[in-house]
Amino acid sequence: MTGLDGVPLWLAVPVAVLVVLGSTLTLIGAYGFLRLPSFYDRLHAPTLATSWGTGGVILASMLLASFHQDRPILHELLVGLALSATVPVTLMLLGRAALHRDRAERSPTLPEHLQRRDP
Repeated sequence: MTGLDGVPLWLAVPVAVLVVLGSTLTLIGAYGFLRLPSFYDRLHAPTLATSWGTGGVILASMLLASFHQDRPILHELLVGLALSATVPVTLMLLGRAALHRDRAERSPTLPEHLQRRDP
């Protein structure tokens, strides 16, 4: 069986909902990246939305692949685990690097409570 011709409605509906949900969350993250004003604001929305958006697409892929293969397909979980591990670490490293740069340059855009006070 090739394509989506033999997919029953009871499976097609949840797969479609998960794909639409995942892609919508990813789109929201991209929109937040474009619209939020500062780098620090832009860090949060894309990372959360993209992680959850990818999760929706991964679940849809697992459901559809499991149906077509007639056995549980779980290797997509590795992608989800990799994202869950790397996205927060990347967010933290980018944030710390930007904070270090802004403190070194004494950036006026840095919030007052984050500026280093030299004695």
